[in-house]
Amino acid sequence: MAHSDLLYPDNPRRREEVNRLHQQLLDCLSDSFYATNKLIGVLNTHLGCRLVSIEMKRDGTIKENCDIIIQAVMKIQKELQKVDAALKDKLEPTLYRKLQDIKERETEKIAIVQKVISVILGEATSAASAVAVKLVGSNVTSGIINKLVTVLAQISASLLGSIGVALLGLGIDMIFRAILGAVEKTQLEAAIKSYEKHLVEFKSASEKYHHAITEVTNTVEHQMK
Repeated sequence: MAHSDLLYPDNPRRREEVNRLHQQLLDCLSDSFYATNKLIGVLNTHLGCRLVSIEMKRDGTIKENCDIIIQAVMKIQKELQKVDAALKDKLEPTLYRKLQDIKERETEKIAIVQKVISVILGEATSAASAVAVKLVGSNVTSGIINKLVTVLAQISASLLGSIGVALLGLGIDMIFRAILGAVEKTQLEAAIKSYEKHLVEFKSASEKYHHAITEVTNTVEHQMK
C-alpha cells in the first residue's frame, strides 16, 4: 500500500477507476485506427488513392497515437477534396448541387457521379461512384470525420496526452505515476475527471465515425453484387 493511502483510503479505488477509464480510451483509439484503415482500403481500391495504412504505436503516448489518426484523416480529406473539385469541374452546376442535397435519393446521386467518374478516375464502376457519393456528397459524413479530428486534438492537448498507451500492462500504479508523478487524492481526481470529460465525446465521435465507414463499405459491397 502506498504511504498516501493511509491518508487517503479511497486512493486504491480511484486508481482502479483511472485504470478502467484508460482502457476505455484505448478501446476507442483502437476502434478509430481500425475504421481509418478500413476507409483507407476503400479509397485505395475504388478511388485509386495511394494512402498508407496506420498502426497504433504501442510504446507511444496517447498524444502520439491521436496525432497518427489525425494526420491520416487529414490525408484522406485531401484526397476527398480532390475528388470533390473534379466532380464540381466536370458536372453541370445543377447536377453538382444535387449531390449536396440531403433530400436527393442516394441512387440518383450515384447515377449522377457515374456520368463523369470514368473521366476523373480513368474507369467507371458503380462502387467508385458509391464511395464518392458517400464521402464527398455527404455533409453528414464529412461532419462526422471533422468531429473525430476535433475530439482527438482535444485529447492530445489535454492532461491525458502524455500518458503512454502501454502503461496499462505495467499496472495501475504506473499509470498513476505517469500522470503527475505522485500519489495524491487531488491528482487522481483530476485524472478521473479528465478521462470522463474526454471519453464522453470520444466515444460518441468514434462510434459515429465507425458507423459512417461501415455504411460506406456496405454500400460498396452492395454495388459490387
